[in-house]
Amino acid sequence: MEPFVKHTGLVAVLDRANVDTDQIIPKQFLKSIRRTGFGPALFFDWRYLADASPDPAFELNAPRFAGASVLVTRNNFGCGSSREHAVWAVRQYGFRVVIAPWQMRGETRVPAFADIFRNNSVKNGLLTVELAEAEIDAIVVAVAATPGLRATVDLERQTVSLAGPSPMELRFEIDPTVRETLLGGLDEVQQTLQFEADIRRFEAGHDAQLPAAAVG
Repeated sequence: MEPFVKHTGLVAVLDRANVDTDQIIPKQFLKSIRRTGFGPALFFDWRYLADASPDPAFELNAPRFAGASVLVTRNNFGCGSSREHAVWAVRQYGFRVVIAPWQMRGETRVPAFADIFRNNSVKNGLLTVELAEAEIDAIVVAVAATPGLRATVDLERQTVSLAGPSPMELRFEIDPTVRETLLGGLDEVQQTLQFEADIRRFEAGHDAQLPAAAVG
């Protein structure tokens, strides 16, 4: 898995909350498990007209967002079913970072990302950044005012920095384990192999015919 340390890229805004995985990658594209080729199907039902041409009304089809690699959206992104294909599509479209806000609804804190989507993102090298809603509002305003606005997301420093006429630097929190996994580019197999010496020692002293509790 490609490590994530620092990334600078064009910012695109999808100003919608509760974007579910069926909108991210519709069900007809779930037949393939090859983990490739999903980028063109990202947001398929919003992105294309009935004749398969790009819908000019869809935000990400705007020419100013061509080549964007930092996606700013609203809370509860990735809700719905657990399909890992949703993260594959986001990554293969070209996004390295998705930034969204948490939100309070009465006494309930609505997260920026659905749990399963966030966990699948870690496994695929996609950084999900949670900010306050006011910070997302400020980014949305800045992107609208400054075509071509780019952001630098620094995972080591845990900051999102934007240049432009009104530069800003925003700090985000992230689980330390997730941070180390992404910085090291470690997928689940690579994480396990960090303990290869311990595993080999266990196997050398363990009678495969007996359960572990019976050894020694």
